Amino acid sequence: MKQFKFKNYLRILVIAMLFPALVGAQNDQKIIGKWDLEVEKNGRIMPSWLEVKLSGNKALVGHFVAHNGSARPISEVFFKDDLVDFSIPPQWDGVVYMHFSAKISEDQLKGTIISNEGEILSFTGVRAPKLIRNEEVKWNKKIAVLFDGKSMEHWKPIETNRENQWEVKDGLLVNPRSGVNLITKEKFTDFKLHIEVRYPEHSNSGIYLRGRYEVQVEDSYGKDPDSILFGGIYGFLTPNEMAANKAGEWQVFDITLIGRRVTIVANGKTIINDQIIPGITGGAIDSKEGTSGPIMLQGDHGKAEFRNITIQTPN
Repeated sequence: MKQFKFKNYLRILVIAMLFPALVGAQNDQKIIGKWDLEVEKNGRIMPSWLEVKLSGNKALVGHFVAHNGSARPISEVFFKDDLVDFSIPPQWDGVVYMHFSAKISEDQLKGTIISNEGEILSFTGVRAPKLIRNEEVKWNKKIAVLFDGKSMEHWKPIETNRENQWEVKDGLLVNPRSGVNLITKEKFTDFKLHIEVRYPEHSNSGIYLRGRYEVQVEDSYGKDPDSILFGGIYGFLTPNEMAANKAGEWQVFDITLIGRRVTIVANGKTIINDQIIPGITGGAIDSKEGTSGPIMLQGDHGKAEFRNITIQTPN
C-alpha cells in the first residue's frame, strides 16, 4: 500500500512539474496523428502505438495500444509547449493507471511510461506511415504454398530459445497447447492470403498480417460481431456480421491486405470490405509499419489446427 501511494504521489508530482499552468487540452498539429512507438522493457524493445485526434474545437482525445491487449480509448490528452501527457486505467494487467508523458522534438516523441504494473519504461516514437498505394495492384498469377500438409519448411518459432510446440499431424499444422507463436520465414508487404483453421470450443487464436495486425480467431458462433471476436481486426475493425461456423468446424479465410486497406472474407461472406487498419494490434512483432513482415499464427493462447495456407503477392 505504501508503494502504491508513493507511485501515485510521484505521478502527481511529475504532472505538476511539467504542467504548472495547464488548463484543458491544447489543439496543436504537432501531436495530432498516429505514432509508432518502441518501448524498452527488461532489455527488449516492445511495440506500441498512439493516436491523438481533435474532438470538437479544443479537446484532444485518442487511442493507445500497448504490447498486448486491444486499442484503449484516451478520454483526454494534454498538450502544451511540446509536452504530451495522459493517463488510462488498466485493461488486462496491473492495478494502477498507466501514465504517459513525452516531448516532441523534430517530429519525434521521447518520454516515459509508468505502466499499469508500476514499471517506469522509456520509449521513443515516430509518425506512422500512411501506406497509401497510388497504383492498382497487379497480382502474380503464381500462388505460393505456405503449408503443404507435410512439413513446416516455410515456418519458424518467433522465439528460438523456447520449445516449439507446433507440429504437423495428419496433414494439419497443429498448435496442441499454449506456447510460442509461429511466423513465416519469408516477409510480405501486400498479399492475398488463404487460410483455413479449426478450433475446439472456447479456444482462441489469431492470424497476424505482416506480424502486426491480428485477425481474431475465436469460438464466437452465435454472438454479435465485435472487433475482439471472430474475424475482427483486434480492437479496431468490427465485421459487418458474425460469420463464424460452430467450433470443431473448419473456418475459411480469404484476406487481402494492400497498404493499410484490408478485406476479409470468412466462410464465403465479406465481413470487412476495404477498410483502413489504423495501427498495430496488441501482440505485434514490432511497430515498424513501413516495412514488410511475416504471417504469424498465434500459439500463446488456445488450441488450433490450420490447413491449406497459400499466399499471392503482387508482380
